[in-house]
Amino acid sequence: METIVKETPVLAPASVRYPRAVRVWLVIGLIMIFGQVVIGGITRLTGSGLSITKWEIVTGTLPPLSAAGWEQEFELYKATPQYQKINEGMSMKAFQFIYFWEYFHRLWARSMGFVFLIPFIIFWRKGWLDKPLMRRLGVVVLLAALAASFGWIMVASGLVERPWVNAYKLTLHLSIAFVVYSYLLWTTLRVLQPRPETPAAPSLRTLTRGLVILVALQIVLGGIMSGTKAALFYPTWPDMKGEWIPGLLLSTANWNVENFVQYDATPFMVALIQFVHRSVAYVLTIFGLYFFVKSIRTPHITSAFRMGLWLLITMLVIQVLLGILTAVNSVGVIPVGLGVLHQAGALLLLSIALFLNYQFVEDH
Repeated sequence: METIVKETPVLAPASVRYPRAVRVWLVIGLIMIFGQVVIGGITRLTGSGLSITKWEIVTGTLPPLSAAGWEQEFELYKATPQYQKINEGMSMKAFQFIYFWEYFHRLWARSMGFVFLIPFIIFWRKGWLDKPLMRRLGVVVLLAALAASFGWIMVASGLVERPWVNAYKLTLHLSIAFVVYSYLLWTTLRVLQPRPETPAAPSLRTLTRGLVILVALQIVLGGIMSGTKAALFYPTWPDMKGEWIPGLLLSTANWNVENFVQYDATPFMVALIQFVHRSVAYVLTIFGLYFFVKSIRTPHITSAFRMGLWLLITMLVIQVLLGILTAVNSVGVIPVGLGVLHQAGALLLLSIALFLNYQFVEDH
């Protein structure tokens, strides 16, 4: 018989099954973090991230409610480099549009806090959360706080001198958000699938880990791509404006620290990051196909692992197509819809890779 958690034992026994409310709560948390990543992508691609110049956790919950309030916010934005160097002469309506997305991004983050905290207190009082789950949820909270902190550090980097956020800080913020999602996904899998049936082919374990590492690396590179707006400089495929390797990368004079730090001063960094991002995409695609063929031909793999393999190959193909379409359509401006779908696809691909990796978990 299944045992509902009524107290907090030191270790959760294999027979423990958490109440349905706890399982649904964790899944809702995953969906909300996924939504936050998508909203963050829209915020970035619409140039909305610097529209709110203050970080007010409590008072910032409400948007301006009067014409005077909007004028005050607009005046603060006019003092930023982004307005002065890029958006000078912007109308109030255009400002309200970009303000909406940054406000919505922050409001969604605040909502996640309430969605987590209130049920957490209820479930804790009912004794439905054991110690292992409490520890993992504590890590999620710490990671989420870290992501929020780096979010403001990222925004602050675009309020002085540069008219946009620092690409490296943006990548760090995005990477932490992906780590929060990944850790919560792993925690949720432990609740939904406490004893996964280990695939009959342990030789696939190393390949599965390699898949996760490759996807994670590509996500980091994608963050730098986005932060440097590298897609705008080479909107062609499979070549890069007629070159397979940009000539900039073949000159040793360009390989200096200054070009990496001041990445927006010369075209070197955008050429490098797009070349590397494309190269890793090819490696990931070949590796993913090899992993799929090898795994699907392995006898006696579990049904869960087989399902994960088909999801993987499907999402991999979709993600490659989205990457190509985003690149070739980034003429003058990066297409918001394709860019956001490509980022969401990366998170789905990571989710599938983690699910496959989880099937080899032994320490229950």
